[in-house]
Amino acid sequence: MTARCVMVLGTTSGAGKSWLATALCRWYARQGLRVAPFKAQNMSNNARVAAADDGLGEIGSAQYFQALAARVQPHVRMNPLLLKPEADTHSQVVLLGKVDPALTGMPWRARSAHVWPHIAAALDALRAQNEVVVIEGAGSPAEINLMDSDIVNMRVARHAQARCLLVTDIDRGGAFAHLYGTWALLQPEDRERIRGFVLNKFRGDAALLAPAPRQLEDMTGIPTVAVLPMWRDHGLPEEDGVFDDRATLAGRADRTVAIVTYPRISNLDEFQALKSVPGLRLVWARDAAALADLGAQDWIILPGSKHTSGDLAWLRAQGLDRAVLRHAARGAAVLGICGGLQMLGDEMTDPQGIDGAARGLGLLALSTAFAADKTVRRRQARFGELAGCWAALSGLPLRGYEIHHGRTRAGADAAQSGAREVIPALAWQNAAGNVLGLYVHGMFEEPAVLQALLGGQTLAADAVFDGMAQFLERHVDPGVLHGLIS
Repeated sequence: MTARCVMVLGTTSGAGKSWLATALCRWYARQGLRVAPFKAQNMSNNARVAAADDGLGEIGSAQYFQALAARVQPHVRMNPLLLKPEADTHSQVVLLGKVDPALTGMPWRARSAHVWPHIAAALDALRAQNEVVVIEGAGSPAEINLMDSDIVNMRVARHAQARCLLVTDIDRGGAFAHLYGTWALLQPEDRERIRGFVLNKFRGDAALLAPAPRQLEDMTGIPTVAVLPMWRDHGLPEEDGVFDDRATLAGRADRTVAIVTYPRISNLDEFQALKSVPGLRLVWARDAAALADLGAQDWIILPGSKHTSGDLAWLRAQGLDRAVLRHAARGAAVLGICGGLQMLGDEMTDPQGIDGAARGLGLLALSTAFAADKTVRRRQARFGELAGCWAALSGLPLRGYEIHHGRTRAGADAAQSGAREVIPALAWQNAAGNVLGLYVHGMFEEPAVLQALLGGQTLAADAVFDGMAQFLERHVDPGVLHGLIS
């Protein structure tokens, strides 16, 4: 096979590239075609565990979900380069699923020559094994300051001989200017690869768009092939950032779950299932005020972090540490996942300079040491006997994944303070039963866990992907999707 390639470009980050690429993966798979996703370079702290030629590695969550939408096993070739931000000017570089210290220390522009052969080889391998490859670009292809070192947008499109869709978020305003400006800044040979414009997140009467789509086509020669209505509850997590900055509520509020939203939050896509739990108010806490009105039945979650010591320092600067400690002191539920688990302990040591040493919150008698080798693996386990707020988890299965540098163990006074293992080397609970920490991501994606704790139901991934494909088919001009691969 030498796959036909369909590429989704965007006028900006957040325009809808990941969503559209995922929907295309499922739509082409529903046509009986062998499909694979691809994104040359992703910058995100939302990552998942995927297959690699030498075991397991990590890729961006967006490509992981796109692989599931395509009905194929996620593989590191689908996202050969992953940048995981640890500060505003520094990212950990993951090449073909593995951390690459040499690339991590290399200047941004200098990386291109080193990584392009790996990117091209990964794409070529996917093309050889599939009939369609759905490629996602990054940011905008018209960032002229980066064109000379481009490895993710038009260089990929040229290498793959891809036919491209250019999507924009019309809800933000300026959509036609974004489309025209992006097209105008491309090289003439690259403009010819654009086969259609897509207006995403439209609210209102589509008839009011006229005559702009026709005028834009007159200026560029490119038709607007789809107007996608605003659809908030499609079920796919957003690729980057907080997936809904506002508090969300499904029905009457019986409980609030507050997720502490530090600057380097990671793997937040695992909380997607909480959005649709009846009676659950989900909030993102960036300051102590967001936790001020929590009751005894409410939860605080400390999620994963790509820079645990830095995010813990931020948490203290915002006064969030005191709010978490007060919540725990009155016996209310606190959950720490991965980096959040490390924060709940007594201390973090860093002999190799991986993350940074810090004093923890002291809610669990645990000590974490950061190691150079990263743990990246899938996990299946079962909760032991739990008490208090988390007793409903007792005996339940847990399937998920680990991605972390820390190695955590119980402290010398664990027996007295109650850092009791409830999953060996993976999860601990305090004596009072209200504080729980675990290393495994994906707890709320386990149907039995969500039902036992919150009475919620997860929407099956296949149902999400099928719904996206059907939505896309309803709103794209007839023949366009077949025409992109004919």
